[in-house]
Amino acid sequence: MTIERISCAPGDSNNEDLVAVFETDGLLDLLVVDGATSVADRDYADADNGDVAWFVQSFAAELGKTIDAARAQGDSLRLAIDAVRRAYAERTAGHEVPLYAQPLAALTWIRIRHRPEALDLSLYCLGDCKALAIDGAGVVTDLDPYENPFETVVQDAVTQLAAQGVLDPGQRFQRLLPLLRERREVQHAAPAPAALCLAPQGEFSAREIALRLAPDSAVLAMSDGFYRLVDPYGLMSWDELARRCRVEGLASLMRELRAFETARAGAAAPAVKNADDASAILWTPPSSRHDQRGPTAPTAEDQP
Repeated sequence: MTIERISCAPGDSNNEDLVAVFETDGLLDLLVVDGATSVADRDYADADNGDVAWFVQSFAAELGKTIDAARAQGDSLRLAIDAVRRAYAERTAGHEVPLYAQPLAALTWIRIRHRPEALDLSLYCLGDCKALAIDGAGVVTDLDPYENPFETVVQDAVTQLAAQGVLDPGQRFQRLLPLLRERREVQHAAPAPAALCLAPQGEFSAREIALRLAPDSAVLAMSDGFYRLVDPYGLMSWDELARRCRVEGLASLMRELRAFETARAGAAAPAVKNADDASAILWTPPSSRHDQRGPTAPTAEDQP
């Protein structure tokens, strides 16, 4: 068995993604958390690292305390977010925090039970991280075929701004700020939130998926920043991305992503940001013929 993970921000900005691995009572839990870029004018909980980075790191730390083989994933997540909410309230005491300023994140949490005869997976997904499986023959399965409907709204708005000559990422973000803030308020106030938030008004509207796969299947999860290789950049198909990750390793694909973004710097971006935090985690089962790879550059693992 091998576990490869990588997580990094573009340039010298704070990384608001996180990847983590938990092993408990024969279970293996893979976690990818993608913090949503803040749309607030300031940070309230952590002026040094930023509220979003604080949120995803605090959540992962609390989740690690609540994971139990006898406890459902959703129950563990709720216990963790309750603890983070209390800590956030302590840190922001005395401040009026606008609803849109509260941190938000997407996550994909994959629980693996690996048996000789099969690979049993339990997925708990909020938001638009991506999860794929690649069997020993190279056949790729989309474990969570989800498309974020709001992404189309954002891309249309970005296209309109580009047509008006607004290409600078800072100016673009400021022009989109009212739209983004309104969206955040809707997400936080939802009776069944579809993203990880501090104060859910009801049960999370998570996509909970149970699957049984061939025992030689590898599992790949990633943030949408890493998935930009497929959408919106169109450099490869999603099944090609999965196969290449298994054969070449995550660092090779990360280099390709950042090289493409550097080469197109200054061009009109098809997203709010010209580059985003990017993270991925790849679990490969024991005795896989794909385990043997050529040398790769060191990976940036679990960067805060």
